[in-house]
This record gives sequence, structure tokens and C-alpha cells, in this order.
Amino acid sequence: MLGRGEDPAALEGLSWVHWWQGDLERCLAARERAYREHRSAGDRRGAARVALWIGDDHLWYRGSPALAEGWFARARRLLDGLAECPEHGWLAVFDAHVALDGGDLDAARTLAVEAQRLGRSHGVVGLEMFGVATEGMVRLEQGAHAAGLRCLDEATAAALAGDYEDLAPAAWSCCLLLSACEQVRDDERGAQWCPEILAFSRRVGAEFLSGNCRSYHGSVLTRAGRWAEAEDELVAAAGQLAGGPATLHRDALARLGELRRRQGRHEQARRSFEGAGEQWRAQAGLAALRLAEGDADGAAESIERALRQLAPASPRRADPLEVGVRIRLALGDLDAAAGHTETLAAMAEAVATRPLHAAALLCEARVAVASEDVHAAIRHYADAVATFERSGAPFEAAQARLEMAAALAAAARVRLAQEEARRARAALEELGAASEVDRAAALLAGLAGDDPASTSGPLTPRQVEVLRLAAEGHTEREIAERLVLSEHTVHRHLANIYTRLGCSSRAAAVSQASRLGLL
Repeated sequence: MLGRGEDPAALEGLSWVHWWQGDLERCLAARERAYREHRSAGDRRGAARVALWIGDDHLWYRGSPALAEGWFARARRLLDGLAECPEHGWLAVFDAHVALDGGDLDAARTLAVEAQRLGRSHGVVGLEMFGVATEGMVRLEQGAHAAGLRCLDEATAAALAGDYEDLAPAAWSCCLLLSACEQVRDDERGAQWCPEILAFSRRVGAEFLSGNCRSYHGSVLTRAGRWAEAEDELVAAAGQLAGGPATLHRDALARLGELRRRQGRHEQARRSFEGAGEQWRAQAGLAALRLAEGDADGAAESIERALRQLAPASPRRADPLEVGVRIRLALGDLDAAAGHTETLAAMAEAVATRPLHAAALLCEARVAVASEDVHAAIRHYADAVATFERSGAPFEAAQARLEMAAALAAAARVRLAQEEARRARAALEELGAASEVDRAAALLAGLAGDDPASTSGPLTPRQVEVLRLAAEGHTEREIAERLVLSEHTVHRHLANIYTRLGCSSRAAAVSQASRLGLL
């Protein structure tokens, strides 16, 4: 066993052995001993180097930024007054990640560029390339998506080629690239890199990197509708990452929760999201769950918690913005929903990936429905369905088709609405999306009652049911609960009732229906 007075370089080497084995406690213990030995020997540069990696462990593995900053500050003081050396560059790149997490993007980019300069001047390729990868993440957050991805592509190519002197920053660069592909929904780019990164992680024995790769791959499979495979990957990834970097483990749990939500396994989804804590993706997932349960106020609180964690230009805002549109419409805040939609549309134009473009079209359709511009809504829904299908996103395509069916019914195109609803239900059944299948079935039941061939009066039997409950003073939400329908379906029924009776308000419709002897 190594004791006090042993070579600090040997202790550093031992710490890396534990690091690659995923044994953080032993890794930190060895590093802290190495730090003390360097200090005892008067080696400020060596002590600073170890302090930096201790800080990095606290930042990435434990998710403890305060502890990380303490060690970074210690390294900063130790390096103060020393001749310029690579450790100054590592301090710069770690400080860049702290600034990035804190939303200070200008400072983060300046520090990342400085790390690159120091890496080049001292011939440390790994430092230079990790600085390039870090700059790539900053550029993404600033909205310069193409430039950011080019940086990350280069840094990852260098990592896989063996250009890095140390494997740890090479592994982190790979993780950053996968994260970036997910941010901009560039599944095509991610699918090309994923096998290469997974093979690299297996060669070097990096459990956390292969776990993160599997986690990312699980999300790709989720969006592609290959849910059985996605479940295998995400469950395995969550297990692999349980003892690794806290940030990566929380990401895996949040992605698993999203799969569960789509499957309609809401309690399991909730547990996964809650296990991920305040992670932004988990908060967006919880918001979607709460909205489905009718708790729009609770959903709004969760989505704001997600958005506050993300920079204004960050493409990661796309998912929470999309959920936010639905929440604001449920709360009757059309202006806020339109604002979120405009932001998403601008982001989709800048990023230029099909999935983001389709998401923007879907939100535009929803806002058009709320604005009572049903014809524009149908057009946007049709474009969203086509774009989602070209993107290989069957769940989103089926959701958009189902909502398009409701819009078609509101435009009195009942037969076409029934056809689209049946196609949506079939796709959702094939996926295994239980909750959405129920929603499709409810819509089809309502459409059957709306079919003009089913009634000779001005209102269908279902419309009479809805109007009778409205006459009793029930809200749309209460009517939906009584008739086991969605609020959107109830809203559509009421709109159709007003059209058939030639009225513009609930009170007028009730009065007219009473005069006709319908109530």
C-alpha cells in the first residue's frame, strides 16, 4: 500500500486506474494524497494539476459545483506567479465549463479559446482539442449551431484517432458531441458517430462513456419508434451510469422517463423523472405528465424550471418550448403560446434539422386552432405529419395526425377526420402508446356521433350531451371528465354546436337548443 512519502506521480497514476474503473471514492482518495505529496515537495504545478482533476471529478461525477470551484480556486492560487504552463490551459478549460453551466457564454468562449492557445503553444494536443470541443458547446448555446458542430466533430475525430495524450479529455469530448447531436435533434449525425464512439469506449474500458453512448442511442431509438430496443438500451445505460458521473446518470434517467411517458406508463415515468432531480429534461417530462393529468398550473411551474436552466439561444430549449406551447394554450394564454412558437420556429430555421422544423409546424398548428383559424391549422398539421414521417419520428407523426383529425372535424370534414384518426390510432397501437391510443379511440367515438349520416337533427347525440352539461354550468374540463373525452374534443364539440345552431356563445346556443326542444 502506498504511504506518505511515496512518489506523487505514482499516486496520480493510481488515481487514474480507479477513475477508469468508476471507483470515485478511491480515485479521490488517491488524488488527495497525491496533492498533499506535491505540496510537501514544494511542487506547486503538480499540486495544481491534481487539484484541477479533483475539481473536475466533483463537477462531472458528483454534480457538486461548489466543491469543484473550491478546488479550481486552489489550483488558481497555486499557479499564480508561475511561468505559463499547460496547467494554466486546463484551468482555463475547466473554468470555461463552470461559466458555461452558469450561463456566462462570452466568458466561457474566451476561456475555451485561451485553452486552445495554451495547448498549441505547449504542444499538448489533448488540451487544444478539448478546448475546441468546449468552444463547440458554447457556440451551440449561442445559436451558432453549424460552427459548434464542426468544432465537436473535429475534437471527436482527434479523440478517436488517438491524438489526445490522456484518455479522460478524449472521452469527455465524445460525450459532448453526443450531447450536441441530441440538442439539435441531428439523429443522422449522431447515428454516424455512435458506433465509432461505442467501439472506442469498449477499447479503453470506459464504462461511463459506453453507458452515455447507450443512453444517447436509447433516445435515438425512442424517437425512431423502436421502443423495445430503446428500453433495453436505456435500462442498461441507467445501470451502467449509476455509480458514474451524476450528470450522465440523471440524463439517462430522464431519457428513460420520456420513453415511459410515451408508452403511457406514467407512474414509472414519474419515478424516473423524479430520480433525475432538477435536470431540465426531467422537469420538461414532469410538465408533460402534469398537463396530461389536467394540472396546467403545476405543468407551467415545471416547464419554467426547465427553461430557466437553459441559455436563451440554446437548442436544448426546443423540447421544453414545445411542451410550453401546449401548457400556455391550456391556460388560455394565447400570446405566450404564440411567443414560444415563434422562438421555436426561429430556432428550427437556424438549426435546419427536420425534427425541429416539424416540431415548429406542429406548434404553429396548435396556435392556429386556438386562434380559430382552422384552415391554417389543417395545413400546418399536414406539413408537420409529412415532415415527422420523413424524419423517422412515428410517434410525433401520429400525434400530429390525431390533432389534424380534430381540426378536420371542426371544419365539418367528418369523413376525412375519421380516416386520419383511424390511421393515427393504428400507428399508436403499433408503437404501444397506450394513453394516446385511448385518446384516439375517444376522438373516433366522438366523430361517429358527429357523422351527418348518423342523425337527422341539427345536433348529433354527442353534441346534445355536451351542450346539456354546458347548460348545467360545467366547465370544459368537467365535461371532458364526465364524458371521458379530452378537453380539446369538448372544445371542438362546442365550436361545432355554435356553427350548427348559428350562435356565437354558450348562452345563445343553450337558448336556441331549448327553443328547438333539444334539451
